[in-house]
Amino acid sequence: MSYLSLQKIKISGVAACVPKTIEETTSFPLFSTIEAHNFIKTTGVERHRRANEAVCASDLCLSAAEAIINDLKWEKETIDCLVFVSQTPDYILPATSAILQERLGLSTNCYTLDISLGCSGWVYALSVISSLMSNGSMKRGLLLAGDTILKMASDKDKSSYPLFGDAGTATALEYTENGENNMNFIFNTDGAGYQTIMIKDGGYRNLPSLNSFVPHIVSEGIERNDLHLVLEGMDVFAFGISQAPKSIRGLVEHFSIEIEDIDNFYFHQANLFMNEKIRKKLKISEEKVPYSLQDFGNTSCASIPLTMVIQKDKPLANKKQTNIACGFGVGLSWASVYFETDKIVISELQEI
Repeated sequence: MSYLSLQKIKISGVAACVPKTIEETTSFPLFSTIEAHNFIKTTGVERHRRANEAVCASDLCLSAAEAIINDLKWEKETIDCLVFVSQTPDYILPATSAILQERLGLSTNCYTLDISLGCSGWVYALSVISSLMSNGSMKRGLLLAGDTILKMASDKDKSSYPLFGDAGTATALEYTENGENNMNFIFNTDGAGYQTIMIKDGGYRNLPSLNSFVPHIVSEGIERNDLHLVLEGMDVFAFGISQAPKSIRGLVEHFSIEIEDIDNFYFHQANLFMNEKIRKKLKISEEKVPYSLQDFGNTSCASIPLTMVIQKDKPLANKKQTNIACGFGVGLSWASVYFETDKIVISELQEI
């Protein structure tokens, strides 16, 4: 396991943006009434948000970023770095983070970086941007995490399309000269499981061809082509309930953290059944584990900060909190982080 400990970096605020279009699980055409009921019971997803063809992850993140910059009353020229984590960038090249720098009106002195990660992306990207800022040469930074994951999924695949949702988020960070603001991380990767969550064609290993667009009937209610997302559900489930608890236990043991003292546990919003298994394995009480699954589905790298934004009673905004976040999935990649917050700014949920 890889560990990282950083000081003097604080999360100052979090914002999120979702598309206006709502799709109800009960209206999914491939589900019978009973199937829809069972899907909701297992996954926890009652509805999700879908971006239209003209809206990219960067657009959602841009709206979230504008909201948090405005709410924090930051001058844009004071933002020194921007990290964009997504698996649905605007283009193959150039990097979307560079485009976002211009669209946000940030200084040309701004450091920008794209990271291609999904479920674990927010935790990994948090470690990257916090490391960049840890010596104080960069004072303010934006971590933008978002995906329009439904553009990857076949709408004729009842195993995955109703599960996912589109969202973008912005996490604002600051260097604090006199504060501790500890962040402690643990990371893991297992590339042997790369086919567990995968789009086979469209990259440079398997270039897109006419055959890439040919639909395959996998089973009843599951039809997709080789440019669509494949999710091996049982393998993902076995991975998640095994590795996520190990990651959190490894984090608290290595850094001598008392798990009972943690106020909030933010899990990647994989699905309700899996996440509840993880919660129960760790013996965490229900009130410490918020969810965004019900209304937004599995929103990939945006799921952790989105959950922070919509959390009931907004504890992050109202009092000092200790938190653990754990992301796990595509790669296979997983990571956990301990971080402290003190009445941070939580922007109102944006819609475009």
